[in-house]
Amino acid sequence: MNISLYQDQNTWLHRLDPRTKLAGVAMIFALCLCFNHPLYVAFMTGGILVLSFSSRSHNALWALRYLLVLLFLFSLFLWPFFVKGPTSLYRWHFLEISQESLLYGMAMGLRLATFVMGGLLLLATTRNEEMSGGFIRMGLPYSVAFALATALRLVPTFVGAGATIIQAQVSRGLDLDSKNILARFSKFMPLAVPMFISAIRYTNLLAMALESRGFSPGAPRTLYDEPRMAAKDWLVLACLAGLLVFCLYLRLVRQWGGVIPGRI
Repeated sequence: MNISLYQDQNTWLHRLDPRTKLAGVAMIFALCLCFNHPLYVAFMTGGILVLSFSSRSHNALWALRYLLVLLFLFSLFLWPFFVKGPTSLYRWHFLEISQESLLYGMAMGLRLATFVMGGLLLLATTRNEEMSGGFIRMGLPYSVAFALATALRLVPTFVGAGATIIQAQVSRGLDLDSKNILARFSKFMPLAVPMFISAIRYTNLLAMALESRGFSPGAPRTLYDEPRMAAKDWLVLACLAGLLVFCLYLRLVRQWGGVIPGRI
């Protein structure tokens, strides 16, 4: 069982140069860091959702919907206890929750979810080989690009191996659904042993395969598919750069989009 986030579609986002998508995701992260007001951050989250539907990659986001919801809820409930604001809503001994802290917690939850959604959108619209070629064309050494590409390739493989092990144990009578959450969690602990053994075995096989093929990171290499920057790539980068400059102007000059001054 192998789980991949890549959605094989022929959309405008899939056809962009991988360097454009890598730089675009970095600028989207910077856009989220410009504001700490939930309304402004929600605009960035909505933009990611529009991109995912326009590229027909929303299934990758839907697959990790529970993780996105948990990130938002954890931030919403934890940040109000560490951030103080002038408008107090509730006080109990040394604990105080303010309106500003709640809004800040919502913004941080949306920011974390947007970060994850941006990364998922990149993985859903870019093949592993394209991403490796994009790293190389951006000036990274081949060894670094190969390590990043291999790590991205191994993640779905390990997740699939874990899912296979769990299904095999459930078919043998292992009950993972009854009792409380702590008892169910304790049943998953023994499954970690075969998962680690499977990961070590797969990594060892990968190392032997590379060695048998005479793999040398420092050798000069060429790419079968040379990525080319087209006019649409420069247009996308220009639009994102212009949006980033505009958001920096709103936050730094006009002082908009900040629930709590002095915080990112």
